[in-house]
Amino acid sequence: MHTKVREMLGCEFPILAFSHCRDVVAAVSKAGGVGVLGVIGYTPDQLKMELEWIEKEIGDRPYGVDILVPAKFVGSDEGGLESSKLDAMIPDEHRRFVEALLVEHGVPVLPEEMKREGSTTFQRDRAQELIEVAFGHNIGLVANALGPPPDWMVERGKQEGVLVAALAGKAEHAIRHVEAGVDIVVAQGYEAGGHTGEIASMVLIPEVVDAVDPVPVLAAGGIASGRQMAAALSLGAQGVWTGSVWLTTDEAETHPVVKKKFLAASSSDTIRSRSRTGKPARQLKSAWTDAWEDPNNPSPLPMPLQLQLTQNAWRAIEHGAHKSKGAEQLVNYFVGQVVGSMNETCTVRSVIEDMVQGYVDTMERLDSWSEG
Repeated sequence: MHTKVREMLGCEFPILAFSHCRDVVAAVSKAGGVGVLGVIGYTPDQLKMELEWIEKEIGDRPYGVDILVPAKFVGSDEGGLESSKLDAMIPDEHRRFVEALLVEHGVPVLPEEMKREGSTTFQRDRAQELIEVAFGHNIGLVANALGPPPDWMVERGKQEGVLVAALAGKAEHAIRHVEAGVDIVVAQGYEAGGHTGEIASMVLIPEVVDAVDPVPVLAAGGIASGRQMAAALSLGAQGVWTGSVWLTTDEAETHPVVKKKFLAASSSDTIRSRSRTGKPARQLKSAWTDAWEDPNNPSPLPMPLQLQLTQNAWRAIEHGAHKSKGAEQLVNYFVGQVVGSMNETCTVRSVIEDMVQGYVDTMERLDSWSEG
């Protein structure tokens, strides 16, 4: 796996791991990959503490951060709207629907002290504050998860010698990212968890590789084994971007009820739904997604109104999922179709070791076939 991405990041294996859990990020980097911390929802002070902890754990090993700075959303022309302005734009019909859904499923009322407001409004100045904190640390990569990175992110990356990446679900998206100045493109297929497009990895990866050459491409979507990594590299990728596979590791902070659901799920148990963020995002099917998919109910609002509408409902669901059958039926999380292969808990290091050994075994098998 002597790839360009490996050289650029200085890692042992070109395996990048997106996670909101600092323990997973640190464990991946210590095992030879590159942990990438998702920082959406953090305050600058919280992010500073998380990055300091990670760096204490991993030493000089490489790691990165991932931030969600969408190009288009409600309020994007104004640089993002305050929470109060977003609240005023939410229809009463939607508020009543969410309240009724929680009551119907007997979700315990969320304690007042646990409520939060406006944690994901995508205000430009808040995103810049987080990026400033990240660049004050020893990160090797900053990625934008939704759309081309803004000019200020690319410019700061160049100044600091930090690689800039962006995720793409179409070749034309990848081209726009390169035009914006990214160093790495992540081609994320339809199978992936979270925000993802409609083109499957087998088709998307070579299309993106051809469209942006010589800019290196990471493959994402449905990758949790060495065989899948070998397939991605054979399609022209220079490494892999993984996410779902870490959700059932020992180190992951995945909600225990959700982790149990993941371990029992098949590859048919996910859905691309706008019900959590307002944009299509693959997640585990649940009573929550069923309700929002019902044409008799209100349709999800555009980002970030849907986030604003549902943020405290989700805190109530997650808080009550271990003691309320209804909350358990509603609770879910973002995960890709590869969840069907995630059937047991294990350590982060064992995932890395299995992926590397699986890759080696696959390449040796292919070599034997060619010799035969």
